[in-house]
Amino acid sequence: MSANFILTLSCADRPGIVAAVTTELAGLGANIAESNQFWDRETGQFFMRLAFTAPDGANRDAIERALRPAFERFSMRTTLLDESRKKKIVVLVSKFDHALLHLLYQIRVGWLDAEVAAIISNHEDSRPTADYEGIAYHYLPVARDKSDKPAQEQQILDLVKDTGAELVVLARYMQVLGDSFATRLYGRIINIHHSFLPSFKGAKPYHQAHERGVKIIGATAHYVTPDLDEGPIIEQETARVTHAMSPDDLIASGRDIESRVLARAVKLHLESRVMLNGKKTVVFG
Repeated sequence: MSANFILTLSCADRPGIVAAVTTELAGLGANIAESNQFWDRETGQFFMRLAFTAPDGANRDAIERALRPAFERFSMRTTLLDESRKKKIVVLVSKFDHALLHLLYQIRVGWLDAEVAAIISNHEDSRPTADYEGIAYHYLPVARDKSDKPAQEQQILDLVKDTGAELVVLARYMQVLGDSFATRLYGRIINIHHSFLPSFKGAKPYHQAHERGVKIIGATAHYVTPDLDEGPIIEQETARVTHAMSPDDLIASGRDIESRVLARAVKLHLESRVMLNGKKTVVFG
């Protein structure tokens, strides 16, 4: 029985990269279903994503052995994803649950191929949702003075490890993460926020935007780094607004955009369509 795999790779660009990889796959009897490449002329780096079907008997180990000479020849950084394996995610949420609910719905209808291994929150508000979905819920509060924050974040890291989750999703988790936490999960943790930043920081950003008469609102999904809200961007969306809209109208529109953008970013990551490129990303749509 055939199996589906996704190979991503990056290396310094030079002739022969694509041929070296595809020749080895052809030798295995693999059939390439999708191929995307990008040469970053500014950095001289080459990025590639290959989706392919391998014949019966060509498991992950066999494929990696066959491709190892090419990997070593070009000093490639690679990942090989077996699409038959269900991807696990852990979702962090605070009180606003619109992004969480949208993720759960997209998983339920099959648009997102993932399993939520746990929901973690510093509030109890989303416990009924977790109970309804049959998902483990972990209430990990943070003291007002933040004195217990390092211990709380270590609990989160332990849960991520114990569940085997390959992605952590901040679905409007309203806590600033510690530098160590963000660094340990770099490339494996996605956040969503409104796209007004760096303007309108702090409380009630939509009210601030309304007072300034903004004409466009939006949302940004990005990988989390120690630099607050400045990680490599995965997905964005904007919408036009008018003077006739109230702050509540802006908030409602913003919630809708945030939910869609976060779900698309999670899907892109789980399908290995996002590759880190310094402070930017290469996204194969």
